Parts: sequence; C-alpha cells; structure tokens
Amino acid sequence: MKLFEATQIAMELVQKLQPYCDRIEVAGSIRRGRAWVNDIDIVAIPHEDKILAGGFFNVQHLIASITGDQPHGGHAYLTCAYRQVSVDIYLAAPSSWGTLLLIRTGSKKHNIKLATMAKSRGCHLHASGQGLVDSYNRRIAGDTEESIFKALGLLFIPPGGEGIG
Repeated sequence: MKLFEATQIAMELVQKLQPYCDRIEVAGSIRRGRAWVNDIDIVAIPHEDKILAGGFFNVQHLIASITGDQPHGGHAYLTCAYRQVSVDIYLAAPSSWGTLLLIRTGSKKHNIKLATMAKSRGCHLHASGQGLVDSYNRRIAGDTEESIFKALGLLFIPPGGEGIG
C-alpha cells in the first residue's frame, strides 16, 4: 500500500493503543518514509497494569495473538491484523526502547551495516533489544538510537531518507 494510506492506518492504531502505553511509536518502512509499505511495525512500552488487565488487547478492530519471545531472542511481540493490514507490535522496556526502535525501523541493509561497524570495533549490536555490548558483554549503549550511533562514532540522522542503507 502507499505510504500515506499506511501512515493513516498506523496512526489510527497508535492513537487507540496510546492510553495503554508509556511510549509508542511507528517504526519500519513507514518511519523510513518508503513510498510503498508491506506491513506496519510499532514499538511500544505498555503500562504493565493495563496490558495485564487486557485493555491493550481489546482495541476495536485489532485481531492479535501474542507470540512470546522473538525467534532470535528478545522481547515479546504481537502479530496482528488491523483493518486488514498486517501489524507487528514489539513490546519494549525503557532500557530496550532505543535498540528496538532502531532495529525495527531498519532497513535490513542499514542494520547489517551497523552490526558490521559494531563488530569492527569489537562490539556486538543485539537485535533483541539488549543494545550495543562490548567484548566483555557489558552494555555500552541502547537506551536511545542516538546513544548507539554515538558509540559507533556516527552522527545520528533521524529516519526519513533511508539513512546509510
């Protein structure tokens, strides 16, 4: 679907989920400003009490099933359909917010470049949300996207023009 249509649907869903979240943002190809969008990616820090009470899952027109841990480790996410559009909602914690927003915004090529840069500096960028860690597995950055870029010696440029890949 076209970016404009995907953005409208994503923002409508974000507005409905906002009361159940401490923080929520659209990621993926919408955040990158791609002309064509296949699905909607959202990163959210849900209010624990409200998500457990079920409010998060009872949003009108949201058909969701929690998938638990991601296949490659990390935080839980929801695979949903909203207005016949496939949606992935990644559930973050404050400490994993920046990493998950960065990785889930992508692109795959951009993530590979960042991971390669990290490796060349003796570090590892964990897609799971753990962030950027050194060779002793000590966390260096990850609360914000900016912290990861800074640790890699890069200037953070907000998404919207496809970045470095």
